[in-house]
Amino acid sequence: MGKAIAKRIGIATWLAAVALLGSPEREAQAQGFPAGPIELTVPFAAGAAPDAVARALADGMSKQLGQQVVVMNRPGAGGAIGYKYVQSRKPDGHTLVLNSNSVSTAFHAGMMPFDYTAFQPIARVTIELPVLAVQGSAPYANLKEIVTYAKQHPCHLRVGNTGVGSHTHLTSDAFFTGQATDVTQVPFPTTSHVTSLLGGHIDAIVTLPGSIAQHTKADTIKVLGVLGSAREPVFPAIPTANEQGYAFQSDLWRGIAAPKGTPPDVVARLEAAIRTTVQSAEFRQQGERFGFLPAYQPTDVFTKTIVTEDAVIAKMMAKTATAPATPPAAQPASQPASQPASKPK
Repeated sequence: MGKAIAKRIGIATWLAAVALLGSPEREAQAQGFPAGPIELTVPFAAGAAPDAVARALADGMSKQLGQQVVVMNRPGAGGAIGYKYVQSRKPDGHTLVLNSNSVSTAFHAGMMPFDYTAFQPIARVTIELPVLAVQGSAPYANLKEIVTYAKQHPCHLRVGNTGVGSHTHLTSDAFFTGQATDVTQVPFPTTSHVTSLLGGHIDAIVTLPGSIAQHTKADTIKVLGVLGSAREPVFPAIPTANEQGYAFQSDLWRGIAAPKGTPPDVVARLEAAIRTTVQSAEFRQQGERFGFLPAYQPTDVFTKTIVTEDAVIAKMMAKTATAPATPPAAQPASQPASQPASKPK
């Protein structure tokens, strides 16, 4: 009897050892993850707000992981091109994506055949607060003045954003619709909404702080209000929509995700590197410069955030017409977009 039990225990121990050694987690650990450079895909163009977040994050993660984290921009289709690329890669932790609310907007807009569940969330890193801005010479001083003008001139005000179904598009539509105003939403690819505003081809933009920080310093663009939950550190003197009497906020989160099936040990290693980076003074200083707020969330909490936000975005997009608007024809700089003859009362 004793020998039989011992034999069974021996077999069980051997099977457990084989399973342990053959698991993806232990294989990754044995290889000493990361085994080489890590590619971080940004689903938007270089120079845009997410690019600044990714590069600040990559610098810190490279130091923590002992391997270079290389930022690759793969813009297009509201982020879908970048998401599709990462989703198709091997789930070994060496290919990551800077995800955001766009993973939901791209799916619900029909731009990609899979949703957020195709990825393994690792950690949230930042939130960004969209702003409503106009040319520096525009006759508006705050949100009330531009909303008043929009009510007095239905569909006349042309408001640019960063693309059909993008966070800035949904934010702009929700804000103006909430004030019972009709404006013309004008989606643009990447940062061209900023140059179109500067050229006088549109009247206003809803955008992220990093896209216009340098222009506000030159007084060529001014911010009328922050459409997020708090004041923006880049523009500390500009009140939020709530502070200006409008019950509205629409924060944008960004985080890091990997292809579904990435081993837990690898996820934990990446999460630790991200946490240290996001909580560093260097990352905070980069945020103050480029317009993002460090907002770390661990894997489990971040996963819940994505699920909650996806449900909200699905409802918003169901109510929002996402058919592309045709941008206004290019005009010479000497012929700016129509403005009110005098400052709105």
